[in-house]
Amino acid sequence: MNKTAFITGATSGIGKATAEIFAKNNIRLILCGRRAERLKELQNELSKLTEVTTLQFDVSKRTEVEAAMNALPENFKQIDILINNAGNAHGLSTIQDGNVDDWDAMLDINVKGLLYVSKAIIPQMIENNNGFIVNIGSTAGKEVYKNGNVYCASKFAVNALNKSMRLDLNEHNIRVSAIHPGLVQTEFSEVRFKGDIERAETVYKGYKALQAEDVADIIHFVITRPYHVNIEDLVVFPTAQASATMIHKT
Repeated sequence: MNKTAFITGATSGIGKATAEIFAKNNIRLILCGRRAERLKELQNELSKLTEVTTLQFDVSKRTEVEAAMNALPENFKQIDILINNAGNAHGLSTIQDGNVDDWDAMLDINVKGLLYVSKAIIPQMIENNNGFIVNIGSTAGKEVYKNGNVYCASKFAVNALNKSMRLDLNEHNIRVSAIHPGLVQTEFSEVRFKGDIERAETVYKGYKALQAEDVADIIHFVITRPYHVNIEDLVVFPTAQASATMIHKT
């Protein structure tokens, strides 16, 4: 039977691109997100390639996560691959000027959401003595940058949780890996700048940013290594980016 992957934040960006490359490689999909219309569109598209089911819920709401897991069809209950991709950034302010609601949103989704989903899926992986968890971090979890404060803190937490998971689950034959992308041209900046499209577009001007498909290709490479191989931590930049704040623009 083909492997089954559970992907959070599947309706756009890296999550959507990962779903697409998985479908092309006959991996069955559980697509998760908050936007029902986008989930339906993606399901209709990818069902031509593989078996697909969808779950609409907010990863930051523990009761919604639990209800979604209980609603899984019987033939999708065994999950082989978990892609913890859902995440967001809100604002780019100094710590003294930061918006507390923005802080809550980033910590709730980036950290607690990852924990809630992982907690729901890990027990079956332990029971099966098999599984792969890929946590999508960020170079912001490796290097703090000015005004990044809480977003960076949330991604440093993802980095720490990834390492902790790998230690805790080692005896259960479960592989755990993190992918930490630099600048990726997705809806990320539009969300961060609260719909200011013009400001968001300036983030990617003057150089070639990573595309969602680039990161998805790496995720697929990581999960398809022989089982004795675990790429535990991978950082990827666009060629023009040397650090969180050093970008060569033309």
